[in-house]
Amino acid sequence: MKRLHCSATGPVTRAALAALLAASLMAASPGVAWAQTKKTEKGDKVRVAHAAGIDRNGVLILIRGTLLALDQANKTGNYTVLRDLGSPNFQANSAAQLGDIFANQRKQALNFGAVAVLEPQLTLLPQIEPNGMLHMAGIFPSVPMQVNFELLFEPVNRQWKIYGVSVNLTSGAPQAPDTPAAGQPKPDEAGPPPDAPSMEVQPKKPMKP
Repeated sequence: MKRLHCSATGPVTRAALAALLAASLMAASPGVAWAQTKKTEKGDKVRVAHAAGIDRNGVLILIRGTLLALDQANKTGNYTVLRDLGSPNFQANSAAQLGDIFANQRKQALNFGAVAVLEPQLTLLPQIEPNGMLHMAGIFPSVPMQVNFELLFEPVNRQWKIYGVSVNLTSGAPQAPDTPAAGQPKPDEAGPPPDAPSMEVQPKKPMKP
């Protein structure tokens, strides 16, 4: 996976946790942007992820707001609003850099605006990671293409701001059965059905009084 490294313009950016921006739509190569990883200091307490205290409406607002902002940015070529919705670490990427990161999906004119009306199915329920990030993932089961997403949000001034977004389109249509290989008989050409079992089970006859 190719990485586009963000330039460190100040102490906050240099101390940022790894930020991922991935847009691997269909066969397009994903665009990725990373900030530098903050190392764990010796003696820091080890924390584990735990469920986020956020209701379903709040989750839907975050998911739809983020994905629709990305969709509009791809359609217009203007990534200023998407950048403005992000955390300071996310904003280490300029609008032009975000345009470069998502260039492949923009060129393909792929549309995932269906997230505005569909209900997402979460494959990773909202949880708070040890680094304090809000993390969630899921799908919008649309046909013929379904939207797969994974999102990270960073707390800024008591609000969740975009830190990383990964969006992927895959087929949402039922898969047809495999066709028989050359030389193999089709189901209706496979010959007669197998013989029935030799032992038959008969119902019990009623006992005479």
